Amino acid sequence: MPYGNTATVDGGVRSGRDCAGSMGTLCRNDEDAVPEYCGGLMTGLDPSGMLRGMHGLMVVAADDDVRGLLASRLSLAGYAVSAAATGAEAVRMLDDRPVDLIVVDLDIPDLHQLARNRPVLTDRPSVLAVAECAILETVLPELGTTVGDYVTKPCRVTELLARVRVLLRGRRNTVLRHDDLLLNEVVCQAWRGERLLGVTPAEYRLLRHLLLNAGRVLSKDQLALEVWNEPREVNAIERLVSRLRGKVDVSGPPLIHTLRGFGYRLG
Repeated sequence: MPYGNTATVDGGVRSGRDCAGSMGTLCRNDEDAVPEYCGGLMTGLDPSGMLRGMHGLMVVAADDDVRGLLASRLSLAGYAVSAAATGAEAVRMLDDRPVDLIVVDLDIPDLHQLARNRPVLTDRPSVLAVAECAILETVLPELGTTVGDYVTKPCRVTELLARVRVLLRGRRNTVLRHDDLLLNEVVCQAWRGERLLGVTPAEYRLLRHLLLNAGRVLSKDQLALEVWNEPREVNAIERLVSRLRGKVDVSGPPLIHTLRGFGYRLG
């Protein structure tokens, strides 16, 4: 039967009107996307303009241009985005850095292999599929409930971001970020850019509290209570901050600052 009237995802029916239009491009320009989705509503911005909790997303697409476009659009919307060219690469990355949502272009070469041998994940993220309408009839039944929703090419940026927001409802933000410093609360690890910091449990708790209060000055007593849940000597927190600073600020502009007589500030 020709495909074009309805499509089913997780038992729901989506209208065939999504399949209208040329398939030559991934996304159509949409001037409404920036004010609606990048002005603070979805970015995790607090009134001071600093990033707090974020959702982690992964883009999986074989084509370099498609992968770059999807990643840039989602990053501009305020998400912490990683990218992979194949499903196998994505699975390897998920072992180290779990995400809340995967946006996958169904043109990836190992799609059918992944559908037959689905990886076992402790916290399985939602999946948003991006595909040409012509292949949905054959691909979606094979993927089954793996796909939470889909958008067809070409898609409006606003539609893509709206689908992402719906799939993320109810999921707690798992990534804290300031500048290029990221902390993932699922795996309890942190990165400066692509560099894994290898923090200890005490350094992790200290860094998490600094990120949650980025831009604020925190006293040594406040930090000691947060890290150890009890008061400690001043030099204990000084040594801990020094070790953490040696990992965070070894490259890139310094992010952890000392304010003599007051305490420490991140940012």
